[in-house]
Amino acid sequence: MKKIIQDLNLEELEGVVKELGEKPFRAKQLYTGIMQGKSLTQISVLPKAFTAELLENYEDTPVQIIKTLVSCDGTEKYLFRLADGNIIEGVFMQYSYGNTQCVSTQVGCRMGCKFCASTLGGRVRDLTAGEILSQVLVVNALHGKNGKRGITNVVLMGSGEPLDNYGNVIKFLRNMAAEGGINISPRNVSLSTCGLVPEMYKLAEEGLPVNLTVSLHNVTDEERARTMPIANRYKISEILKACSNYFEKTGRRYIFEYSLIEGENADAEHARSLCRLLAGRPCHVNLIRLNDVKERKLAAASELAAQNFLHELQSGGISATLRRRMGADIGGACGQLRAGYLQEN
Repeated sequence: MKKIIQDLNLEELEGVVKELGEKPFRAKQLYTGIMQGKSLTQISVLPKAFTAELLENYEDTPVQIIKTLVSCDGTEKYLFRLADGNIIEGVFMQYSYGNTQCVSTQVGCRMGCKFCASTLGGRVRDLTAGEILSQVLVVNALHGKNGKRGITNVVLMGSGEPLDNYGNVIKFLRNMAAEGGINISPRNVSLSTCGLVPEMYKLAEEGLPVNLTVSLHNVTDEERARTMPIANRYKISEILKACSNYFEKTGRRYIFEYSLIEGENADAEHARSLCRLLAGRPCHVNLIRLNDVKERKLAAASELAAQNFLHELQSGGISATLRRRMGADIGGACGQLRAGYLQEN
């Protein structure tokens, strides 16, 4: 596999252009074309000889949409093919405040959470910073109009554990925020982790005030371990300390994701226990009605149970919302589309 030119920032591209003996202004032309979601061969302002030199070392199209599913609610789900033939997926969601894209950070995942289809085949490899960014660039090109950005918010909640691919994710965040590029601020990015505590501390020192989102999904270590193997390594108390540190260093409140699973964690007692666990913390709870994953034999709590759980939290003084179910009719849960494609092929 060749290198990914989308890994490079403008300064690094200037170095490539200089090394190849081209005029310095070609770096800006190259950068602009890349940020518009174009492949190398689509950047028509570049001399053909220069493009040919680049193609000797860099992939023309690192990320390509090979399938699109459109939900009745307007959600779009994409199957992406990488240059090495691996498959990942992403989701485009429309909200009143803007358009959000969910991106993947790894091919597969090794965290083993039982409610997530991304882990079914384990982790194949990490994505490079440019492969993560390219997902945003190609979808932004689809939805951008009249020079206006089509993607305003990004969530790192697709296939993979972002903090398990730490270096590439940090470079992606810096490159995506760069002026002159797609320029999406870290404040408009949500990073979801199952709770890799050492990396949560590292993230707090990066100067990248992303919205830290932690997959909690239960109130005790023993119960959490039934669906999340990571609970055997890091206790909830350790995760809460890392969250407090993140708030102290960034001033950003943190978010807990809590998937409501029938017969597992969705009753009133769990809601009251969650209130006690999070009392007084600068946090928000995002309740999720699980999208069914047939391979995992876990079922979503009913709408009534979800509303009752939400009422218990709000009555207990916890900031909480119930996430609107989006894309359920097109396999909206993480990893479902990829898993189906791999089975078929």
